[in-house]
Amino acid sequence: MTRYRPPRPASSPHITPAGAASLQAELKYLWKEKRPEVTRKVSEAAAQGDRSENADYIYGKKQLREIDGRIAYLSKRLDTLVVVDRQPPDTSKVFFGAWVCLENDDGEEQHYRLVGADEFDTQAEYVSIDSPVARALLGKQEGDDISVALGDTKVNYHIVSIRYHKP
Repeated sequence: MTRYRPPRPASSPHITPAGAASLQAELKYLWKEKRPEVTRKVSEAAAQGDRSENADYIYGKKQLREIDGRIAYLSKRLDTLVVVDRQPPDTSKVFFGAWVCLENDDGEEQHYRLVGADEFDTQAEYVSIDSPVARALLGKQEGDDISVALGDTKVNYHIVSIRYHKP
């Protein structure tokens, strides 16, 4: 048995303007505020002497590695993202950025917005365009029924409405 894990499939490069702004704000915060603050703390800890047993120094260096990794990821990812800032020509179908109201078999309504893989966890009603639910919804119209396999169960939904602005 090996520790090899195949690489994750590439996620969709699309993102909403708000999602792109959020990632840019995070990158700016990490680069301009958080990293200099942690660097200063590491420098102060290093000045205290023996670094091998200095918890502040060791933890600070670990924090710097994590920050640098996130900065590298965000810098690279922001270069590849495509900001989708307009509605599709046919707003009667589900495409990226749509707000979709779904009704399950029990009559419960759920509202979702199809967003990029980098912003789906920022709000509860956001769902990644790469998720099984979003893939089943793409190209569908109001009144269509979809079936989504979630683990061992299959869930059926009826598309109640499609909007391209927050309901």
